[in-house]
Amino acid sequence: MKGQRLTGWRKIAVALWDAPNDPQIFGILELDATPALAFIEQARASKHRVTATHLVARATARALAAVPDLNVRLLGDRVIPRESVDVFVITAVAQGHDLTGVKIASADRKSVYELADELGTRSARMKEGRDPDLARAKRTMEILPRPLLRVALRLGVWLAGTHGQHVPALGLDASPFGSAMVSSVGTLGLPMGFSPLAWMYTVPLLVCVGEIADKPVAVHGRVEVRPVLPITATIDHRYVDGSHLTRALAAFREYLASPASFDASTEISTAVDAAVSASS
Repeated sequence: MKGQRLTGWRKIAVALWDAPNDPQIFGILELDATPALAFIEQARASKHRVTATHLVARATARALAAVPDLNVRLLGDRVIPRESVDVFVITAVAQGHDLTGVKIASADRKSVYELADELGTRSARMKEGRDPDLARAKRTMEILPRPLLRVALRLGVWLAGTHGQHVPALGLDASPFGSAMVSSVGTLGLPMGFSPLAWMYTVPLLVCVGEIADKPVAVHGRVEVRPVLPITATIDHRYVDGSHLTRALAAFREYLASPASFDASTEISTAVDAAVSASS
């Protein structure tokens, strides 16, 4: 069969790019934030500084725990189960001019209050320059010239990420980015956004929390204005298929639909239920 010669933009496009070679999948989820906001309000009344990001991190941990096949690292053509469900939450340091993060170990076994307290304490220590591992890693990264930095990063990823080894010289813990990553673009005033899964992360997904905003939604067959929480995810297709995503998403949504059912005292649960009922 005789083909047709490419012309114009299509010819230029073929010259510009190679065939796709990227396993990333992108997804968007918009959830009614009424239960989450009611929970946050009651939690703060009880002196717990909980945010939407904490809730999403907790939901992510629950999703990974519900689908153990996602809580793995890839080693050649094998999958190695991780020993715990750890969630890496990206945070800003240096007055917001730099980014780092905190890995919450066994996040599926901690309440959202414990997760928020640990993240707050460790983030404060990083921002004040009192975290020895972060200081060691930053020193190493800053003194190395770019060619050597690239080699150090690849060596660090190979040892710490792929093989799950501690690398004290680089200030790297085993599996430094945990089982999954969570970041908030809503705190920057962005409605939503995607983050790339860099080769160095060695995790199956990166979840971004957008800005909660009022939107018209369908509720029991009628249109109402509700606060909506936009969530995006970048997923590595090498780790997952549709079955994994379906089961993980069910556990994720179940938590965010009623955080009080999993992490609240009876008093808070009652208050949250009353607030949600009043908005229905």
